[in-house]
This record gives sequence, structure tokens and C-alpha cells, in this order.
Amino acid sequence: MAPTLVSAAVGALLAAALLGFAFDRRAVAVVVAAALVPSLDAVASLAVPGATNALLHAVWLPLLAGGLLYWDATLRPESTLRERWGHRGVRVAWVALASLVVAGIGSALFAGEGAALLYPLEDARYVVRGRLSYSTREGIVQTFLALGAEGPGILPITSVDGAVADPVASWLNPDGRPGLDPGADREVRFVDGGWQLVVVAAAAATLAVRFRRDGDATGGNGVTR
Repeated sequence: MAPTLVSAAVGALLAAALLGFAFDRRAVAVVVAAALVPSLDAVASLAVPGATNALLHAVWLPLLAGGLLYWDATLRPESTLRERWGHRGVRVAWVALASLVVAGIGSALFAGEGAALLYPLEDARYVVRGRLSYSTREGIVQTFLALGAEGPGILPITSVDGAVADPVASWLNPDGRPGLDPGADREVRFVDGGWQLVVVAAAAATLAVRFRRDGDATGGNGVTR
């Protein structure tokens, strides 16, 4: 799985890009927290075999949350969410859902060991691998989309080792298997490579600029000049 700090950074970038008029510290905290929710399945792996990258990385949580949000905010004559928190609350909820899917689940699906999207119905993790390049002989080469080609489908999504048969290690549960070993060597990864450090730095800089700009626009007292 991608380091938790990287998932939080991607969530922060989504917050800065998508919150719009709802952008403030509390809204950013909600969106970043949503990005970290899937990481909590590492805690469940202490009791549930193969829960890491499976229990909260499956499609069921975002489908349920998205369905409830759409029903409440769009289909109901009177939205509970809108009545309590206004249009701002609805905006934050949708961005938080995007953060859950993109920063939380996508970080494992596109840049990690894979996500068990159909867990527990199917005991397999899936990953998406591809590249985009330009060749002087072949021109533009991309393997992310396979429209009209034979193979696994539009996305080159492939199945890797089973979620239970090959548990994913985490700092909390280094061997990925049930049971807490107090003497195990635990390593907390903040970043795993230069590109991840760039993402974290970009998120920190973006939030700093947004908060500074919004603070100047409101005169520092929440009132727009």
C-alpha cells in the first residue's frame, strides 16, 4: 500500500482543487480523513486474515456511501445533509467521496500492491499497470487504455496473488497475518521515493497558498472584502 502520508497528500490536493467555496481547514480535514479511511483495514488485519488492502479497499464502501449521498442530496425532496450543513456540506461530502476513491483506494490500485476490489466475494487483488511514452519510431505509446483490443478490457487491470493467500504488510502488522506481535520490527514509511516526496511537498505548498490567499480575501476574519 502507498504510505499513509502520500494518501493524505493526494487527498489534500483534491481538497484544494475541488472544494471551491467550501474550502477551509475543517473541510480539508474531512477530505484528508476520507483518504485515510482505507488504510484502517490494516488494523482489521490483526483479526481478519488478508484484510489489508481488502476490507476497506473493496468497491462496496464507496458504492454505499455514493448511493446514500446521491439519494439524500439529489433524490430526496428535503436533504438532511443540506438542511444541516447547507450546500457547503454537500460539496464537502462529494469531495470526501472522491478522496476516498482516488487517494485512498486508487493509491493501492495504481501505485501499490493492489486492491481486493471484490473482497470478500472474490479472493484476489487487482492492480493497474501501464505507461505513456513517445518513440521516434512508434510515435505515442500508451498501455493504460486498450480500446478495441483483445485482453483484459479497457484498463490493463490484472489479478495478482490472493488477498488472503499473500497478505500485505503494514507498519502495524508487518507480516500481514492475524495476531499482534509486540516484538516485531515495525517500520513507518513516510515516502518511498522521490516522486512521493514531490507529491507531499506539492500538497503542503498548495494548501499553504490556498489558506494564505483565502485569508487575504477575507481579511483574516472570515468576512470577504
